Amino acid sequence: MKVSAKWLRMSGSASLPFGCIHRGVADLKHYNAEYVEYGEGPPLVLIPGLAGGTDLLEPLARSLAGSFRVITYQLRGETDSFALRRRFGLADLTEDLAEFIAWRGLERPTLFGVSFGGVIALQFAARYPRRLRALALQGVGMRFEGGLVQRIASMVLSNYPLPADSPFVNQFFNLLFGCKPSPEQAEHAIRACWQTDQAVMAHRLRLLRRLSLESILPRIAVPTLVVSGAKDVLVSRDNARSLVMDLPDCEQIILPKVGHLAPVSHSDVVSGAVMRLAPAFGQPA
Repeated sequence: MKVSAKWLRMSGSASLPFGCIHRGVADLKHYNAEYVEYGEGPPLVLIPGLAGGTDLLEPLARSLAGSFRVITYQLRGETDSFALRRRFGLADLTEDLAEFIAWRGLERPTLFGVSFGGVIALQFAARYPRRLRALALQGVGMRFEGGLVQRIASMVLSNYPLPADSPFVNQFFNLLFGCKPSPEQAEHAIRACWQTDQAVMAHRLRLLRRLSLESILPRIAVPTLVVSGAKDVLVSRDNARSLVMDLPDCEQIILPKVGHLAPVSHSDVVSGAVMRLAPAFGQPA
């Protein structure tokens, strides 16, 4: 009899990520959302980005776990690309998040959205302003940018099947890191991102291309932190600044020598930026 990886995770028999205290599956309306938890303290829901899921964010989750109970979950389609057979958009992913928070019994958690996950976090904060304590975002701008680098990224991630040991892939990820990562960091990022089906990446990119955030930002009424990398090639400084200027209660921290994959290459620096707003993000009102 073949034992599935999902059964192993649900039963606790599979190996847990370092620092993880719990792993499970939330039975949501439209899919089963695998999730992992780290640390203790005020709840913080960490929302993954375009590719890599919870595995990519493991370094950041472990770093944040020193001050928070970090719960990170898989977005719809991450572990089952057949989910794309039923059409869904950002509004549906936002409702998935709302359902997951209710299912886990979290009362006014902090949301931390990374890249694509940041867009979902913004949508949630605008729709349910009284159901979270604070909001943190990394690698997010006002709109999807259509420059040359962004077009190349879209092509590589969603249309170009490449082996993990390709020199071109390595150079591409160096660009996303904003610096030359350690071999361990590069291997972690490439392995995690390539676990996401390219059809799923393409679907998420299409959602981003149609995105406009201007109309929802005035409805966001919680303290917000935008963490931007000075060497982020996917989100320009002007784009990130436009987002910051339109958020009612927002602070921006720009990290020098940091790129789009800061949660992997500079997890301690990113979590440290969140800790600077710890009173707003972690303490009861």
